[in-house]
Amino acid sequence: MTAFTLLLLSFLAITFLQSGYDKIVDWNGNVNWLKEHFSNTFLKNKVPAALLTVLALEIAAGVLGVMGIVENLINQSTVLANYCCVVSSVTLLLLLFGQRLAKDYDGARTIVIYLIPALLGVYYL
Repeated sequence: MTAFTLLLLSFLAITFLQSGYDKIVDWNGNVNWLKEHFSNTFLKNKVPAALLTVLALEIAAGVLGVMGIVENLINQSTVLANYCCVVSSVTLLLLLFGQRLAKDYDGARTIVIYLIPALLGVYYL
C-alpha cells in the first residue's frame, strides 16, 4: 500500500464515519436544521428521507475505507479502496447538489475541498 492510499482511505473513513455518527446521535437536531436549510427548495418535505440516504452513503463510504485499508494490508488489493473513493465522490456530489440547491455557496465550496481528494483517489486507484 502506498502512503497516499493509506492516508486517503484514513481521511475518507474518518470523515464519513464521524459524519454518520453525528447524524445518528443527533438525528432530530440534524433534521430540524436541514428543514430550515432547505425550506425554500423542493426538498423541504423530504429532509428525513434525504438525510437517511446521505447517512447510508456516508456509513458505506467510511466502512469501505476501513475495509480497503485492511484488504490492502492483507493482500495488496485496491478494489475496496476504489469503491470507497467512488462512493465517497457520489456522496459528496449529492451534498454539493444540496448546498447549491439551498444557495449555500460557502457550504458548497467546503464540499469541494473534500471532493478533490476523493476524486484523486478514483483517478489514482
